[in-house]
Amino acid sequence: MNLKSERRGIHVDQSELLCKKGCGYYGNPAWQGFCSKCWREEYHKARQKQIQEDWELAERLQREEEEAYASSQSTQGAQSLTFSKFEEKKTNEKTRKVTTVKKFFTASSRAGAKKALAGKLKAEIQEAKAPSPSIHRQASIETDRVSKEFIEFIRAYQKPGQDIYKQCKLFLDTMSHKRDLSIEEQSECAQDFYQNVADRLQTRWKVPPEKVEKAMDEVEKYIMTRQYKYVFCPETTDDEKKDLAVQKRIRALHWVTPQMLCVPVSEEIPEVSDMVVKAITDIIEMDSKRVPRDKLACITKCSKHIFNAIKITKNEPASADDFLPTLIYIVLKGNPPRLQSNIQYITRFCNPSRLMTGEDGYYFTNLCCAVAFIEKLDAQSLNLSQEDFDRFMTGQTSPKKQESDSFSPDVCLGVKQMCKSLDLLSQLNERQERIVSEAKKLEKDLIDWTDGITKEVEDIVEKYPLEIKPKSQALAAIDSENVENDKLPPPLQPQVYAG
Repeated sequence: MNLKSERRGIHVDQSELLCKKGCGYYGNPAWQGFCSKCWREEYHKARQKQIQEDWELAERLQREEEEAYASSQSTQGAQSLTFSKFEEKKTNEKTRKVTTVKKFFTASSRAGAKKALAGKLKAEIQEAKAPSPSIHRQASIETDRVSKEFIEFIRAYQKPGQDIYKQCKLFLDTMSHKRDLSIEEQSECAQDFYQNVADRLQTRWKVPPEKVEKAMDEVEKYIMTRQYKYVFCPETTDDEKKDLAVQKRIRALHWVTPQMLCVPVSEEIPEVSDMVVKAITDIIEMDSKRVPRDKLACITKCSKHIFNAIKITKNEPASADDFLPTLIYIVLKGNPPRLQSNIQYITRFCNPSRLMTGEDGYYFTNLCCAVAFIEKLDAQSLNLSQEDFDRFMTGQTSPKKQESDSFSPDVCLGVKQMCKSLDLLSQLNERQERIVSEAKKLEKDLIDWTDGITKEVEDIVEKYPLEIKPKSQALAAIDSENVENDKLPPPLQPQVYAG
């Protein structure tokens, strides 16, 4: 692996951060690339379509029931009146069934028995996992403080402030009776409430836009401080499971270096190192906040520290292409707790105007992109071979910690030489381990080959055993066994003729 080679880098076009419907606002992976406004429109369309399909199914079932009942009535019309009570009872049962089917598919009763059971289980779990009295006291103190600050704030608005307070109390009372709803439905209620309060301030009370924004921040702070323990990482969702998966993934990627991500930040510079530490602290501190706006503020502070670190390192303003890789590196190095839960909480219950525009929305969208990149990070993303990536992920080896061209100018020549020697020794050690491994493999192959040949020979010998026959006797004369020799004519005698 050579980190000096040219790298592709991590690049995200700014148009990819915007809503894919083209409205100009920032999108969000949690909303399938839509902004909050377009996502709610798509969600309402899908929900209305589902309700319509449910109604059609209910009507079809009702028609089938009526046809079945009518056919049964026609066949039983000639029977005696002793069955009239039975027919009346059957009609009542049929009416009750149809009504039950219609209620099952109505939007007002979507929760059904399962949600009621889930609500009971949730209450039992919350009772079993009841926090200590100290945590209750701390939450109560914070809630009281936020309530006092909210009352002091709305006094300056006079009548509009009284209307805001009345609407907030009504909303909290309504939500206290909707604990059994899904978290998506509770999120929709909160988003509708934000929109209604903002519209009332603008249209009814003619409040200036800047004051409306400030009032909405205080409204969000007031209601979400009270709702936090009910809607943050609820047991009815898989947020906790996603948190554990992301934490495990980040731990497995502990070996990723800034050079692999093309991070334009030099931690050798003390000021830059301090900025990196502050950025990590801010992203970790996000989990301790209860209000979505405060969590967003932590993300914004972290991002600004990143931009400052890049600016100090490069001596020029940072670009968007420099920011995202550095944010990914900060997330990998900090491994923030309950990262997915915090992202989902912000997405569901933050004032939508903050996520759609402004620097808060921009930084939050980049954080969502960073988490999505980490979840899908592979060898190609880091310009590594698949073999090296697998070895790093399994912990068999780790990448070189420092390249020779990444030393600070103040480092003496002896330290540079020592690092080069250690690097060379590490490479030689890896090479030796590879050679030993190959030698052991070759030895095993030879032993297996020898055993295989021996077994084949033994099988052949067993199948075709060697038989040693006794030595055969010498052959007798051709006519030694002829019992009728006496009847043969005498042999010819040579004769000499005189010429």
